[in-house]
Amino acid sequence: MSTLTNLLLKNQSQKKEGFFNSKLSKTIVLGVAITCLGKFEAKAQFTLTGQIRERVEMRAGQGTLQQDGDKAALFTSQRTRLSAGYTGYRFKIYTSLQDVRVWGQDASTINRTTTEANNGILLHEAWAEISLIDTLSTIQNLSIKAGRQEIAYDDQKVLGSLDWLQQGRRHDAIVFKYANKGWIADVGAAFNQNKELNTGTIYNGTNSAYGAGTNGIGTMYKSFQYAYIGKKFFFGDLSFLFFKDDFNKYTNVTSGTPAVTTKVNGEGVWSRNTTGIYYNVNATRKLNFMGSFYHQGGHDKDGRSLSANMASITSTYQVGRKLFIGPGVDYLSGDDGTKAVTATSDNNRFDPLYGTPHKFWGSMDYFYAANGFGKQGLLNYFFKIKYNAKDNLSFNLDIHGFESANKISNGAGGKLNSYLGTEVDLTVRYNLTKIINFEAGYSIMKATNAMASTAVKNIANADLTPQFAYVMLNIKPNFLAKK
Repeated sequence: MSTLTNLLLKNQSQKKEGFFNSKLSKTIVLGVAITCLGKFEAKAQFTLTGQIRERVEMRAGQGTLQQDGDKAALFTSQRTRLSAGYTGYRFKIYTSLQDVRVWGQDASTINRTTTEANNGILLHEAWAEISLIDTLSTIQNLSIKAGRQEIAYDDQKVLGSLDWLQQGRRHDAIVFKYANKGWIADVGAAFNQNKELNTGTIYNGTNSAYGAGTNGIGTMYKSFQYAYIGKKFFFGDLSFLFFKDDFNKYTNVTSGTPAVTTKVNGEGVWSRNTTGIYYNVNATRKLNFMGSFYHQGGHDKDGRSLSANMASITSTYQVGRKLFIGPGVDYLSGDDGTKAVTATSDNNRFDPLYGTPHKFWGSMDYFYAANGFGKQGLLNYFFKIKYNAKDNLSFNLDIHGFESANKISNGAGGKLNSYLGTEVDLTVRYNLTKIINFEAGYSIMKATNAMASTAVKNIANADLTPQFAYVMLNIKPNFLAKK
């Protein structure tokens, strides 16, 4: 009897234990599922940000000299951006819708006349990035990024977002990206067309309303290919860039009476190659050196053989906790201004590609910006001072001495003094909050007659003391941030 009872009790115990084991197993499985789902949801992240940037500018010779007696210009421009991004498993997408306009350029009610020439609404960025590795990979990043995007590297001297310009700069491109253990390697390409075509690949690069001009050359590239390799070391950063941009070939055709010469695009491209290195080295805890060297070869947008160079070095020394000072120099080669330029002569003028001229060659944008300044190249001697008065308040003072890198013709067989002018730029930045920022700047230049000459700015009876001032409000909210 006791044996039978023991067997029954043992059987019931096993059933009960099995019941609890089964329940525990289900609970564990459910918990793991919830955890995995939670991790997946954590990886899927949506962002929504905006920007309102309003800038009031007073221009009395900004960009180019004005004539004596000309009145100063005053206007307000505004950039409005709405940007959305989503990060999911092995992909990212991002879009940025932008509107840029000057206050008052549109009628307030009817007869709205905004055109492409007046900036207006633009899709600034729209790209997708796909990861080629899973989350278990030991490689930090291996991905493909395709679509409209900003392309910026290092100090943005030759490739940058040009954020000072309200429109900014973007490219329609595809980029293969690699990053691991301090190494970065990107390979990118672009191929532009004006519209859908059934035959041929002829591209009219002068009709692109936004960002067409490369530092004033007035022609958009037809295509580009580039490779960038960078490495972070304990003492700083080193990088290498190879960039080839291609321009549609053309011929000049003369016809009619009176004779009229027109530019006719054809098949094929002229290719420009830019190769160079960048460095950012901490010599000591308080002393930093940053610079670059680039060489350009191949052919320019007009088919002329190209051989040009750029070299730059900037030093920064920290004096105490708040003060930073340092001299520097930029050299960009140019043509001999006393010699005639023909279709067969070499081009020695370095073009800093798709960089950020406003950041390096003076706030008044006399050099390598929208307005040309001749073909003699540039020497820029500068001394910079930065003082951080508080965590949210800083002052910058930049002093530039500008000189032609080559001879300047006086138009009568002789040459002019190569010194172009001295510019002083003062900038004040104040962060009211992490979202709201104020900035104000004032610039003045003492220009020379060489700057006003036919070979450089070509302004008769010029005011040789141009000035520029601005006040800017920048608000960048994150609409999904927790309060």
